[in-house]
Amino acid sequence: MTESFARRARAEAATPASSGAIRHILVLETDAEGHPREWLEHLAAFAAGAPQQLVVSLLVAADMCVHLTAGLSAADRDKVRVVPLRALERWLCTRRFLTLAAFARWWVMRRYLRRTGAQAGHFLSLDLLCVPLALGLGMGGKPVSGILFRPSVHYAGIGPYRPSLPERMRDLRKTVLYRLMLLNRDVRAVLSLDPYFPDYARRRYRHGGKVQAIPDPAYPGVSRRGPDAAGAATSTGRISFVLFGYLTERKGLLVLLDALDRINPALSSRIAITVAGRIDPALRQQVAERVRRIGDLRPALSLRVDDRWLPADELDSLILANDVVLAPYQRFVGSSGVLLWAARAGLPLLTQDFGLLGRLVRDHKLGLTADTTDPDSLAAGIERMVTEGPRSFVEPVAARSFVADRTPHDFASMVIRSLQCGERQCGERDAMNAP
Repeated sequence: MTESFARRARAEAATPASSGAIRHILVLETDAEGHPREWLEHLAAFAAGAPQQLVVSLLVAADMCVHLTAGLSAADRDKVRVVPLRALERWLCTRRFLTLAAFARWWVMRRYLRRTGAQAGHFLSLDLLCVPLALGLGMGGKPVSGILFRPSVHYAGIGPYRPSLPERMRDLRKTVLYRLMLLNRDVRAVLSLDPYFPDYARRRYRHGGKVQAIPDPAYPGVSRRGPDAAGAATSTGRISFVLFGYLTERKGLLVLLDALDRINPALSSRIAITVAGRIDPALRQQVAERVRRIGDLRPALSLRVDDRWLPADELDSLILANDVVLAPYQRFVGSSGVLLWAARAGLPLLTQDFGLLGRLVRDHKLGLTADTTDPDSLAAGIERMVTEGPRSFVEPVAARSFVADRTPHDFASMVIRSLQCGERQCGERDAMNAP
């Protein structure tokens, strides 16, 4: 920390949060890839354009510091202060022993609230922090908020849900932690990417009004296809499907490949599948074996596997060249950026019927849902897309409305406001915006 930074911190620390408006917020994020990278960019851009009295300090990994600082002008750096985590701090915060990581993140936030003079703190990922916050550990009287990724305790009320024993135990554990965390006086707000959870929390939990919905921001990029546009593969008479991202078993890659050798042979020549993105090294041999089997059993089906990381502009072009986006998650809890990529491009999504993703697709007419844990059910969904036509599963006006409400500016604004209003104010505002 530079001497000038330290002087500013000491001056700001002399003005406690209780004395008036929150003017300095510290944001902690230990990851350097994926959506945290985008969200930090949104927060930096918002803070740079905010009134002079707002300061946002971003406490991030050292390699993320370089990226964020490069996008700031000299004038912006008084409003947006990028603070690097020390190597040991980041190591502790990212351990696979999640309890250790949880308490490390609590300790790091508390430590840097003092060091930077920030009046309030925000965790871009709050799920791990539920444990220390539920135990009543605070932030020295300074308010904190955070984004909750994985609420699942309300899933029985939003769609098909037959939880397994491990899922029941998980939901029971979450219920206890959520109840206790909301009693913590330093927890100002819990932001939920799941728009159906805040109402559940208000009805079930004391201080449930602290839970507020926040939109998963649609990152600028994909141009929308016109209503008559077709994927590149349809010039050959095929309906083209794309699965993209970092491809793990949880994202349904193996189940998708198992589904392809169950496709009706009469439809195989009308289907083109592209799998694009880095494949989990633990799956590569199984993927290769399944690809060979599909070639033997369904030679007329077009299957292309591109095992590499794709930059955003190439991913844009790939999505626009296809007719359907695949997201065959395996009982995934939470939101997914894949849904936003598909909606921005005006393409239908074929995804799980489970949880938040299934409910959003049904409510907003964004595609087709299936039991994606079952290869036969997934194969039937692919066949329906081919025989009935992809456009029959997506409502363009609804898709545009869905994306329009999820801007980076609104996301960043809600993060800041979550720390600048009381529970009653935030709860009332969130109730007005409920789905």
